[in-house]
Amino acid sequence: MDANTLLLAIVVATALVFDFTNGFHDTANAMATSIATGALRPKVAVALSALLNFAGAFLSLEVAATIATGIVETGAITLTVVFAGLVGGLAWNLLTWYFGIPSSSSHALIGGVVGASLIAAGTSAVKGGAIVGKVLIPAVLAPLAAIGVATLGTYLVYRLTRSVPERLKERGFRYGQIGSASLVSLAHGTNDAQKTMGIITLAMITSGAIGSDAGTPTWVIVASATAIALGTYLGGWRVIRTLGKGLTEIETPQGFAAESSSAAVIFASSHFGFPLSTTHVCTGSVVGSGLGKRLAEVRWGVAGRMLAAWLITLPAAAAVGALAWAGASGIGGALGVSVVFAVALLLSGGLYLASRRQPVHAGNVNDEWTTGPAPVRP
Repeated sequence: MDANTLLLAIVVATALVFDFTNGFHDTANAMATSIATGALRPKVAVALSALLNFAGAFLSLEVAATIATGIVETGAITLTVVFAGLVGGLAWNLLTWYFGIPSSSSHALIGGVVGASLIAAGTSAVKGGAIVGKVLIPAVLAPLAAIGVATLGTYLVYRLTRSVPERLKERGFRYGQIGSASLVSLAHGTNDAQKTMGIITLAMITSGAIGSDAGTPTWVIVASATAIALGTYLGGWRVIRTLGKGLTEIETPQGFAAESSSAAVIFASSHFGFPLSTTHVCTGSVVGSGLGKRLAEVRWGVAGRMLAAWLITLPAAAAVGALAWAGASGIGGALGVSVVFAVALLLSGGLYLASRRQPVHAGNVNDEWTTGPAPVRP
């Protein structure tokens, strides 16, 4: 195996690991509200979400095209840059998962790639207009749209069903949540699995394995769909707990309205090729579901911490991406990339072991909210 092929293999492996973390980090987007209301049992919810994430990955390739050719100039980057960008996104995914913060895997990946590209090839390598138009503006508008739609939807749901007996209403909305949560999972696969497809396609174009006008290979679609589905099945319970219990106490009508709003916004963004943060949308919908119900409590302190994480996602991931590129390039070649890959795996393992001190799992994910993602031990 020559050096270029080895580099490409490491990049593909790193991309699929990122895709895997994207799955368990973002399971909360689809299933947190259904788990919180009891519409679905936790393990059933993540299994259903995994299946639909896999299916959703095959519905569209617009976002994959945006990631592959719409953010950076393909002629100005190398496999080392792509690898470093993935490390930046992966690091941010794992850190925010540890703290139970629902943050954007999309923005983490884009930030990592942009940071590595900037230090490697300068500002000319980054398509600033595309980042503003297809990343930053949707990042602001999407959660605001989700808040508005979910607020109105929640108000209407309660208004239109006010004369329905409570027991019948509860049962009906539990079934409705299963359908709406399934739609969000399908939409998440359509939007998020494509990020990895796009980055692998970009790496293959950069290495010369395929032409710059080639489409996404079928094996890349299948591998990306499988990786995100496996990650989703693991659950990502720390983030599920924050989104399902930390922002507001959710009833079944609110959960149905939040999930329906999220699915509508995500499907629309995928259609237009925006690499949208499904986390931003789903979090906005949960906030809207709290605002739309009279006397419901929204924990603005938790929301504020999420917003702070969102604001630093791009620069933080960019900084790690730049650092990873500097480390790999300083050593040089496939050896440098291999060393950085090994260090990233060691640090990831350390973070996982630290998380086991206060574990969150299917058995305690719905415990009463205290001050953080991990339930306080008695």
